[in-house]
Amino acid sequence: MAGLLVLWDVDFTLIKAGPAGRKLYEIAFADMFGPAEPPTMPPMAGRTDRAIALEMLARAGVPDPAGRVAAWQALMAAHAAEVHDLVRTAGRVLPGAAEALAAVSLAAGRQAARAAAGGRDGAGSRDGAGSRTGPVVQSVLTGNIRELADVKLGALGLSRYLDLEAGAYGSVSEVRADLVAVARGNATARYQADFAGPGTVLIGDTPLDVEAALVTGARAVGVATGAFTPADLAESGAHAVLPDLTDIPAVLAAIAGPGADGLFHGSR
Repeated sequence: MAGLLVLWDVDFTLIKAGPAGRKLYEIAFADMFGPAEPPTMPPMAGRTDRAIALEMLARAGVPDPAGRVAAWQALMAAHAAEVHDLVRTAGRVLPGAAEALAAVSLAAGRQAARAAAGGRDGAGSRDGAGSRTGPVVQSVLTGNIRELADVKLGALGLSRYLDLEAGAYGSVSEVRADLVAVARGNATARYQADFAGPGTVLIGDTPLDVEAALVTGARAVGVATGAFTPADLAESGAHAVLPDLTDIPAVLAAIAGPGADGLFHGSR
């Protein structure tokens, strides 16, 4: 059964979380190293928390960063709830993000209803409108560790649109593209569907999001709501580029891709 797995980046795609991420790094550093002055934060855009942590530990002079990263990530997870109020007060949902999530969620519900009604027993075929009869699953592929993603999305009211068990998180690997197979595996186990190739769509604001899609055969949708321009994202190879998420029909068309205009029929 062929489904569609829609994976959203979190920071600067769906939300701006304010200083919460950096604050959590400071808390974890103080817990691990005491009063020592933390090093300058490494670049964060598009990178996973594991990659950032490895570089930060190296900057702090830790002789074996790879040997300490699991302990570091455990401290971040343990302290993640402490930045909830900071996200709620200093963070914000980016324009159109909640509406886009709601539109995809509605499409997922309609698709489930069509499958339950029997379209060839829901066996992954396509109906006359060109829409998949397998499940539409919406989750995240984020550089955040799971606990921090939960805090950010929960504090800003977006968790209800997402199946966070079907996603992938930045504790897994320093290479963002590695997370795609993890998310596909999680979604397949939960929905018994195939999300291979362009059956997975990554939506993000950096060339690293685009790269993760391209090297895994997924569809890449760039959103220029972070530090990178539409030209930057197009040059990186995104299949579709949006200035932001405010044009919901354009968002849904970008996710569906060419030749699948009926995928979100009735959801706009």
